[in-house]
Amino acid sequence: MNVKDIDLCGLGNGLVDLLYEVSFEELEQLGLRKGEMRLVDDTLQKKLLEKLAGRSYTICSGGSAANTIIAFSQFGGTSAYHTVVGDDDFGRFYVNEFNELGISINAPMINEPTGTCIVLITPDSERTMNTSLGATAHFGVEHITPDYIRRAKWVYLEGYKFTAEKSTEALFFAIELAKKHEAKISLSLSDVFVITNFFDKVLEAIKHIDLLFCNEIEALTLTETSNIDQAKRKLTSLVPNFVITLGAKGSIANINKSEYQFPAYSTKAIDTTGAGDMFAGAFLFGLIQKGDINFAGHLASLSSSRIVSQFGARLKDNHKEIINQLEKQLL
Repeated sequence: MNVKDIDLCGLGNGLVDLLYEVSFEELEQLGLRKGEMRLVDDTLQKKLLEKLAGRSYTICSGGSAANTIIAFSQFGGTSAYHTVVGDDDFGRFYVNEFNELGISINAPMINEPTGTCIVLITPDSERTMNTSLGATAHFGVEHITPDYIRRAKWVYLEGYKFTAEKSTEALFFAIELAKKHEAKISLSLSDVFVITNFFDKVLEAIKHIDLLFCNEIEALTLTETSNIDQAKRKLTSLVPNFVITLGAKGSIANINKSEYQFPAYSTKAIDTTGAGDMFAGAFLFGLIQKGDINFAGHLASLSSSRIVSQFGARLKDNHKEIINQLEKQLL
């Protein structure tokens, strides 16, 4: 008998997030354009870190799917994660944080620097990001633990893994394993550049999944449409279930052929780091643990509003209190 004792098993990048608050002038002095997200090599990343030396910063283990898995776990779900880190202090920090959070992790340490994401946050809460993938760029089929997927009820895949041929192979291998072991599959599109640069691979993967997460721009790009109604119609022919986040307009979901609309919860935005990741983690918790689509959507909206009202992708509020508050509110 196939025991399903892992609610959600993730596959994604292993990055250590380093968050700094900077002024508009400082961002300009660093030669960076506000709001851009750049992939850089380790040499350029080291130069930027040297320029930021002596400044206070927040550090936490990250990567898009990792943020989702951690959020899911902190709400009370059982989870596991696959990634690759370097054999260095950042890599040990990464693995230790997952262990402390009680998340099963398969993160081989290889002879490459651990990936880092430098997040520069300006007073308007906009993020400017420099990402050096380092070790996680080498993620492949050999880094997947089939037993984790065999034991999982759901598998969560990160769209950023389409950006390298080796990690794309691993993603499709995970899909194959999930289908073999009757685990449902969810995928986050991660970013528009993933769709535009790897369109065919993304479309092929979507044929095999159960639930797609995307934002409005990603939905329009994927479906090659000009408005959200057209995108919804096209998505229903591509994937059985999907959720589209719409920023201040809330979100919409099409689950089991029924459409749902969820409001955005008002908040004062300070830092948008991890908002989409938190949304997916909270939604999956409501879906998997509660079996309640309405609760899942409201929990996702409320939690993502809380995450943008603070610095960093790790929600500082008590997750159980958020659940209790929302249950009372919906009743």
